[in-house]
Amino acid sequence: MFKAVRSAGILATGRYLPEKVLTNADLEKMVDTSDEWIVTRTGIKERRIAREDETSSDMAVAAARQALDKAGIAPEEIDLIIVATITPDMFFPSTACLVQERLGAKRAAAFDLSAACSGFLYGTSVAAQFIANGLYRYALVIGVENLSKIVDWTDRNTCVLFGDGAGAALLGPVEDGMGFLSFELGADGGGAELLKLEAGGSRIPVPKVKPGSRENYIYMAGSEVFKFAVRAMNTASDQVLEKAGITKKDVDFLVPHQANLRIIDSAVKRLGLPYDKVVVNLNRYGNMSSASIPVALDEAVSEGRIKEGDTLVLVGFGGGLTWGASVMKWCTTEKKEVQS
Repeated sequence: MFKAVRSAGILATGRYLPEKVLTNADLEKMVDTSDEWIVTRTGIKERRIAREDETSSDMAVAAARQALDKAGIAPEEIDLIIVATITPDMFFPSTACLVQERLGAKRAAAFDLSAACSGFLYGTSVAAQFIANGLYRYALVIGVENLSKIVDWTDRNTCVLFGDGAGAALLGPVEDGMGFLSFELGADGGGAELLKLEAGGSRIPVPKVKPGSRENYIYMAGSEVFKFAVRAMNTASDQVLEKAGITKKDVDFLVPHQANLRIIDSAVKRLGLPYDKVVVNLNRYGNMSSASIPVALDEAVSEGRIKEGDTLVLVGFGGGLTWGASVMKWCTTEKKEVQS
């Protein structure tokens, strides 16, 4: 069970998706692939692509403003901003600092977090602890990715998978017994070479990066990552429920990382949920890495599917290799009497 001085939950969410839609039919004209091949293996039909001049901070700010507007919280009230991303505007300063400036959140501490597709879950676990222990009152956690900028559009095995977008969550204190009940995080650095982007770091620094070389783009060992993902999603779901002290029968909704429909299906069967209790938007957006869970969550809340008191399981996996899960009792009502 997640022990805390006070309970922390998500008060509001927001999302941003670029206007450009890239369909499977479009990809058929670019690489040797087909709509049938992509849908059968992934479940993806289309994805959103950021403009050439559209940065991760642009998308993050748009999603964050939406969340703040819904909550009626001014940027000046924010204490902490965490941006989960593997496609920052630049190595430094952090994208979170750029977001802080553009929002006008001058009181907020700000930093980026890199856990690939698990980033939003890692980020909310960190932010929730700051709120739970009373150090901060409001925290913004934003998952944002501009993956189209690092995809090799000649590689049919990877270019069909990814999309761009941003999802934001405003965390704050909620009534006791509501909000986040447990977290489960993990990593296996032994699988680091299975999903990576090599160029630009200290291993292959910018002066040594060769234009057009394979190291400039996402590399993924597809079959190995698939096997890992199935194991990680199922194990993390089981462990986070055990920590929360609840059973699979208590789960009202599953909000999984949107990477592959077959992986999601495995998690659904493990939890024994009917499919109408699973949030899936993979067909429309593809894999948005750290943005996938918050965007899916915001859509489900906006559509009225998720309601106050529902028990949610959020679960995902990513490069690192990493994985994460959380259980939460959905509550957007702030505990006003709590003073930080």
